[in-house]
Amino acid sequence: MSCGLPVLEVENLKEIYESVKKRVVGREREIRNILAALVAGRHILLEGPPGTSKSTLLQAIAEEIGVPFIMVEGNADLTASKLLGYFDPAQAVAEGYKPEHFVEGPLLEAMRKGGILYIDEFNRIPPDALNVLMRAIEEGEMVVPRVGPVRSRNGFRLVSAQNPYDDVGTTKVSMGIYDRLCKLRMNYQSREEEKLIVRLRTGCKDERLAELAVNIVRRTRSHPEIRQGASVRGAIHFVEIFQQLARLEGENAEDSEVYLSLVLDAAYMALSGKLWLVETSQKTPEQVIRQIVHESLGMVSGEEEIRVRPFRMTEASREVREELRRFFRGSSGRGDPPRG
Repeated sequence: MSCGLPVLEVENLKEIYESVKKRVVGREREIRNILAALVAGRHILLEGPPGTSKSTLLQAIAEEIGVPFIMVEGNADLTASKLLGYFDPAQAVAEGYKPEHFVEGPLLEAMRKGGILYIDEFNRIPPDALNVLMRAIEEGEMVVPRVGPVRSRNGFRLVSAQNPYDDVGTTKVSMGIYDRLCKLRMNYQSREEEKLIVRLRTGCKDERLAELAVNIVRRTRSHPEIRQGASVRGAIHFVEIFQQLARLEGENAEDSEVYLSLVLDAAYMALSGKLWLVETSQKTPEQVIRQIVHESLGMVSGEEEIRVRPFRMTEASREVREELRRFFRGSSGRGDPPRG
């Protein structure tokens, strides 16, 4: 039995850790554990819902270590031949199957370059592709017909990611594969971290708007009608869409009913495709979103049929409206909204 790939020689591991921390909001534990596993010669499985910064974190780590980062989207079409590569058809017909005419796939490219092969949606890969990965991650070597043996350079690692809650179009990954991977569970980040991510990604200076977006998104994760809620990506999209809707409305957005309409429209656009309702739910995603928006704004909505009642301003939503007014009149002193 192989003991895995060689340990990656990294002298400034602590410095790399500190550098990655500066590029990612939070995730100190995940950064530390991933770095430790990669340097120790281990392959990794990241398990968590979408939008939990798996690819962002891996790319930052690869860049700080100084190794290539090769990303592949896992799906039923990712066959073994696509992972390994293929012979250029025109050159193969003209000159035969020569090694120099072979076009490397992402697996061989990562092995030759000593890079990180990141496969998202790992549990969507067909069994033949998983079998090809088996020897590569165990021995660090592949034998390609008409090409010969390909030995990986030091630094080659497989990092896979999957959503454990998604069972549509997924395949069962064998224990033989799992046994060769070190698993790290990644969940949603804290409320404050998500607010900071939203503000950094959108450039939003309105803290209350970012807070509203995060509150709406976080409510989707605990709502009884929703099997899987939205990630911080939904909050980012909400803020981006709302800001542009507000610009189109101008000072009309200060009206409470218009403001509510903008919030609902932004929420529908940003979130309706990101929610996975429970099978027994009799509601549409838009109905559930409307209820969540009302709750987030401190409003009361009916249980059976959710209607927009005349907007009753609570203290919290009043403060949000004041922030919106300042947003429009901020630096210029005029009603025109500033450019984002």
